[in-house]
Amino acid sequence: MNPVMDRERAEFLAARMAGAKLQLLPQWMRPEKELPVVNLPIEWVRFSTLNHRTRAEQMRAVETSGLTDLFSGDPMGPAAQQAQLKILSTQEGFESLKQDLRERGQQEPAVVTAEGVLINGNRRSAGLRDLWLTEHLQSARYVRTFVLPADTTADEVIDLETELQVAKDYREDYSWVNEALLIEEIFEACNKDWDRVAQRMRLKPAEVRAQYEKLQQLHQLVAMSKGTRHHADFVGNESAFDELSKHVRDKSPEESASVRSVYFLGTLSGVNYRELRHLRRKDAGTFVRGEFVTNPTLVSLLSVADDDSTTAADDLLDDVLGNGGSAPLADLTSVLSFLAQRKPDEVVEMPDGAKVPVEQLLASVRSAVNSAANEASEEAKDAQAVVAPVLRLSAARDHIVRAASALAKARTQTGWDEAGFKKKIEEVRAAVSQIEAL
Repeated sequence: MNPVMDRERAEFLAARMAGAKLQLLPQWMRPEKELPVVNLPIEWVRFSTLNHRTRAEQMRAVETSGLTDLFSGDPMGPAAQQAQLKILSTQEGFESLKQDLRERGQQEPAVVTAEGVLINGNRRSAGLRDLWLTEHLQSARYVRTFVLPADTTADEVIDLETELQVAKDYREDYSWVNEALLIEEIFEACNKDWDRVAQRMRLKPAEVRAQYEKLQQLHQLVAMSKGTRHHADFVGNESAFDELSKHVRDKSPEESASVRSVYFLGTLSGVNYRELRHLRRKDAGTFVRGEFVTNPTLVSLLSVADDDSTTAADDLLDDVLGNGGSAPLADLTSVLSFLAQRKPDEVVEMPDGAKVPVEQLLASVRSAVNSAANEASEEAKDAQAVVAPVLRLSAARDHIVRAASALAKARTQTGWDEAGFKKKIEEVRAAVSQIEAL
């Protein structure tokens, strides 16, 4: 038996397994895929604090509580377990899950270690525990679980969790952030071998790499906030980080810095990613800064941000954006850092003595970024209009060349219409004459 295992709990579970029926768990990686299934008291099982589905939320809980060992110190203790239960019960869809459990009960077994720690089924078990404690629902008193062997390794646990993640019958959706954190962990454990990561995740190498690159962008924004923002705060911004990571992948440092600063400002202020995509250009920062200087509130914000001691000469932000102190980005850098480090309900004192909530400043930033995006979009349309006639004529020429290549064969086919063909030739000539006359 594992010497660090809680022997009392392990012995309790071993007694429960006496005479237990075996059931197939296809995702278990060992050749012997039949494991014992038992019913365990819902208050006795322990939630996994290593659950990758809640990693980002755990990081936020640690940062906001100031307890660095909240989950690592005594993961089976009341503080860690209560914190994990709170995370599970506040995730999106928890009430719907409870209603399903109330109506249909538990459909598939959960999975626990030999000492009763849940590897799979944490959310369902949290729902059952809530139904038992608050409503005394008898069907929620026990949770049905597979029990893993006592010699299960940590690596086998991660592999099983990953397999269950991609198995439709067991899937409890990961947020993109938590999936990316899992990929990052496996990437480091696999000596940074994308093929091995992809194999373990049952994805293509390009897919796991894309998730990893999105996460690196998010790491930067969270780091810039110096503890104010958390990874879990950006679960709803996947599209923005996806488009940003793809765009900066092969761009110059200058363009990457410009676009990244604008995307980060837009994400913080709530700009839709569909608008931000118009600013995927080298001069994105210039467009946004031009809108800032037309708004008195944002001009004041720039002044406050430049003078603020927490954002002045922010080496971390320069490293993140690759700014190198370039003048056009300097103003955006300071205001980005200033806003990232403040909560929406904070109040900022402006140079004229006015006190403005950060939430109101973010609304002004959102308006400026949206305006810049609209201007960039119109400019792109104008640029497209300049080349549109030539592009369309090039396409028409290509079609005519293809028609000539197919003509000989077409004339040998039954049903060929030579008169119709000549009529179409005249229509093309007329169209060309019409263009030449303009």
